[in-house]
Amino acid sequence: MQQTYRLVIDCPDQVGLVASVSQFLANHNATIVEASHHTDLQTGRFFMRHEIGADSLKLDHQSFVEAFTPLATEYQMNWKFTASSKKQRVALLASLESHCLVDLLHRWHTGELHCDIPVIIGNHPQMKQFADWYKVPFHWVDFKALGKEAAFAQISTLLDEYKIDLTVLARFMQILPDSLCQQLAGKAINIHHSFLPSFAGAKPYQQAYDRGVKLIGATCHYVTKDLDEGPIIEQSVKRISHSDSAVDMVRKGKDCEVTALAHGVRYHLEDRVIIHRNKTVVFA
Repeated sequence: MQQTYRLVIDCPDQVGLVASVSQFLANHNATIVEASHHTDLQTGRFFMRHEIGADSLKLDHQSFVEAFTPLATEYQMNWKFTASSKKQRVALLASLESHCLVDLLHRWHTGELHCDIPVIIGNHPQMKQFADWYKVPFHWVDFKALGKEAAFAQISTLLDEYKIDLTVLARFMQILPDSLCQQLAGKAINIHHSFLPSFAGAKPYQQAYDRGVKLIGATCHYVTKDLDEGPIIEQSVKRISHSDSAVDMVRKGKDCEVTALAHGVRYHLEDRVIIHRNKTVVFA
């Protein structure tokens, strides 16, 4: 796979902005292998993602950052410059449902997800069997024995110890406290069924079946203190017919969940997501 650098920018929209960035890149011999732009006309905000051939650039990573900083300051940019060769460290959190956990592990194992997974954290010990199969360290956090406050303190400590860049709630059925949500802002991803807020609580698929819904789906989003209301990264849907049972809907819903979560995680790892207020720009 070709090694690249990713230049991701969001800033106030201004005349000459694209030209200035393009001229800077041309001056340093950068070959742009992928370019994406978007302007939010309601907020006047501009978003950009350029993928640059690493071999073409005359500057190394640190020299690029130093040289680009004055231009970024001039245009009031939020920006980052990352190397595709650097793998993010991802922690997977899971409860009893294993489909999202196993799917992500398989995609990582086969190289589809370019990251490291140094730890799996579960609030049920049964998840250890999957961690063992993929040879990933597993930590069981016993919420019943510890209580929620101590349990989440232990999870926070583990995330620090393993130097985690991204935390993925792979059907982790515990509500993160506000303090941890703030600590992980923009660095934690969750997945849930897309019936919310219509069918909240227990057995949402049975509730949806009883109402005769025609579409089911899943939503992948960033974690915030507002439960299941963080910026949406990806969604997946399937059509339901009158012949589908509640069991069929659960099966199809799981397909939506694994697809949306895998896509959302990959977009994040590839720096394709820019959070703006409570929305995202996704250059997929």
